[in-house]
Amino acid sequence: MHQPAGEAVSAARTAPAPAAGSAQPTVRRLIVYTLLFALVVVTAIGLSGLLGRLLGAGTVLVAGDVAGLARSLAFTLIGGPMAAVLWWFVWRRLDDAVERSSVGWGLYLTGMYAVSLITSATGLLSALSAVIGGERLGWQLSLSNGLVWAGVLAWHRWMWRHPRKSPSLISDVPTVVGAVYGLIVGVGGTITALANLLDTAIQGFTSSASIGDPWWRLALQALAWGAGGAVIWWWHWLHDGGRRLKTDFADVALVVVGILGAVLLTVGGTGTVLYVLLRLAFDRTDPVSEIVGPLGAALAAGAVGALVWAYHRTVTAGRAETTLQAAKLVTSGVGLVAAATGIGVVVNSLLSIAATPLAGGGARTLLLGGISSLAVGGPLWWFTWKPGVPPEPTELGRRGRRVYLIAVFGLSAIVAVITLLVIGYRVFEFLLDDVTGSSLVDRTRAPLGLLVATGLAAGYHFAVWRHDRSLTASVAPPKRMVRKVILVASGDPEPLVRVAAEVTGASVTVWKRADVGTSGAVPAGDAEGTTRDLTEQLARALEGVAADRVLVVAGPGSRLEVIPLGAD
Repeated sequence: MHQPAGEAVSAARTAPAPAAGSAQPTVRRLIVYTLLFALVVVTAIGLSGLLGRLLGAGTVLVAGDVAGLARSLAFTLIGGPMAAVLWWFVWRRLDDAVERSSVGWGLYLTGMYAVSLITSATGLLSALSAVIGGERLGWQLSLSNGLVWAGVLAWHRWMWRHPRKSPSLISDVPTVVGAVYGLIVGVGGTITALANLLDTAIQGFTSSASIGDPWWRLALQALAWGAGGAVIWWWHWLHDGGRRLKTDFADVALVVVGILGAVLLTVGGTGTVLYVLLRLAFDRTDPVSEIVGPLGAALAAGAVGALVWAYHRTVTAGRAETTLQAAKLVTSGVGLVAAATGIGVVVNSLLSIAATPLAGGGARTLLLGGISSLAVGGPLWWFTWKPGVPPEPTELGRRGRRVYLIAVFGLSAIVAVITLLVIGYRVFEFLLDDVTGSSLVDRTRAPLGLLVATGLAAGYHFAVWRHDRSLTASVAPPKRMVRKVILVASGDPEPLVRVAAEVTGASVTVWKRADVGTSGAVPAGDAEGTTRDLTEQLARALEGVAADRVLVVAGPGSRLEVIPLGAD
C-alpha cells in the first residue's frame, strides 16, 4: 500500500538512533585505526625504498633491483594517497570529544609512535655506525629508513601533542615507552663501548700479540649507539616530563627496567668480576688470557648497572609506598636467586671433591663460581630483605609482601619436588644398572645441590609467611587501606597528587576534566590560594577514608568532593 509523504517523513524523523553503548563505533574505530596503521607502515616502507635508491644511485645493487623498485613505487603511489585520505577522515572526526577519548585513538598513536621511534632510531644509528666503521655500501638504506620513519615520528608526535585533538586516554604511554627504549639503547651502547676499551687495555697487559685493526672503531660505534639512546632517554624522561609521571604504567616501567634490569646487570657483572679474580688467585688451569676474557664486559656491566640502579633508587624515593615496596622486593628476589644458585653450585662442587679427591681443576672452577655467586647475592639479599629486622606493621598488610613470600615458597617447593624425583630416578638407575660408570654421588650431586638451595629458600619463606600471619592475627584488624585514588582535576593536578599519595600511600590516577572551559578557570592571582585550599581540604578529607578505591573530584575553583568506592 502506498504511504502518504507526510507519514514517511514522520517515520524517518522518529527512527531510533544507535544506542550510546552500541558496538558499532568500537568496531568502526578498530577497523579504521588498524587500516590506517597498516597504510602508514606500507607508505613509509615505500618511501624509504625510493629514498634509499636515490642515496645509493649508481651502485650495481640498486640499479639491478627491478622488483624492489616496483614494490617501492606501488607502496608509495597507492598506499600513500589511501593513507592520506583515511587520515583526513580520522582527523576531521577528532573534533568530537568522544572520538578523542576512545581507546582506539590512544592505542593507534601509542603503537605508531613506538614503531616509528624504534625504527627511525635504529636506522639513523645504524647508518652512523656504518659510516664510523668505514663501510661504503649499506649505510644509504639505513639512513633512508631512519629519515623516513623520523618524519613519521615527527608527524605522530605533533598529533600526540595537539592542544585540541590529542588522545584523552593512555596519553602518558608514549613518554614512558620512549624513556624505556632510550634507556635500554643507551645502557647497551655504553656497556659495549666501555667493554671494548677495557678488553683492549686488558689484552695489552696480558698478551704481547698485536691488537690489530683500529681498536677504537668498535668502541666508537658502540658509543654512537649509547649517545643516541641517551638523547632519546633525556628527551622523554626530562624534556617530556616522564620523571614526574606517577601512573601505574610508569611505576611498573620504573621498577622493571630501572630497578630490576639495573640490579641484574650489577649482580651479573660484579659476580663475574669476582669469579675472574678468584680464578686468577686459585685456579690457573687455563691460560691467563682466556681467564680474563669476560673481565672487560663484566666490569662495564657492573659499573653502568650500578649507576643506573643508584639513580632510579633516588627516583623511587618520591613515589608511593607500593612502588617502594616493589623495588625492594625485586632487588631482594635477584639477591635470593644469586645466593641460592651459589649455594647449589657450592654443594655440587664439594660433593664432587669429596667423592673424587683428585677431581682436578673442573671441580675447583665450579666451586669458585658458586662462591662468587653466593658472595654477591647473599649480602644483597641480606641488606635488602633485612631478615633480622621485624617488618613494619603497615608492610605486613600489603599485598606485595604476601605475594612475594607465597611466590618464592611455591616456586622453590615445585623445583624441590621435581629435583627430588630426579634424585630418586638417579638412585634407582644406579642400583639397577649393571654397567660400571660414574658413582652415585657423581650422578646425584647436581640435583642434590639444587635441592639444598631450593629447600632452604622454601623453608625460610614459608616460616616468614607463617610468622607474618601470626603477627597480623595478634593485633587488632586495621582499617581498610586505600589502594588507588582516582583524581578528576580541572587545573594543575600535581599538588593534589602529592597530597593524596602522602596521606594514603596509594597510587594516584589523574583524569582531566573536559567540561570546564575558560569560565570555570581560576584567575591567575587566586590560583595559588585555591590550590593551597584544595590540598588542605584533600588532606583532611582523606584522613578518615577506609575504602579500596577513592574518587576525588577537584574543581572548578575550590570545590572538592571525595567519594569512597568499592573493590574492583
